[in-house]
Amino acid sequence: MNKNNENTNAFLIHISAFAGYFFPLGSIIAPLILWQTQKDKSQFIDEQGKEAVNFNISYVLYTFILGVSAIPFAFNSLFNHFRHYNDFNFDFNFNGGHFFGFFGIASLITILGFIKVILIILAALKSKEGENYKYPLTIKFIK
Repeated sequence: MNKNNENTNAFLIHISAFAGYFFPLGSIIAPLILWQTQKDKSQFIDEQGKEAVNFNISYVLYTFILGVSAIPFAFNSLFNHFRHYNDFNFDFNFNGGHFFGFFGIASLITILGFIKVILIILAALKSKEGENYKYPLTIKFIK
């Protein structure tokens, strides 16, 4: 396989992570399928495919952990509201600081999403140029 085709295939593997915006777990499934079909053709494609799949699995794990950590804040603020107010006039009075805990975690998830988009674009552009890109803070599930 010539170098231009290798670079293009690695680019497509990285960019395919945006499939996650169209169907559930697409950010893992699409790069995984592309990598599995192309990994035997080139060492560069194999390395970049592993990197893309590992990054997307890591990102889903980080987002899941942050999302689960927001649940206690949400339930606590909801239950405190019903404990202090016996009527059903739900006025979103978050005086206990739980409002900021819940939205603070939601803000972290949003920032993590922006970072994901930037890193995917950066990795795709670097691989298109033939550079071996390594995502930061990626757990190596596939070695």
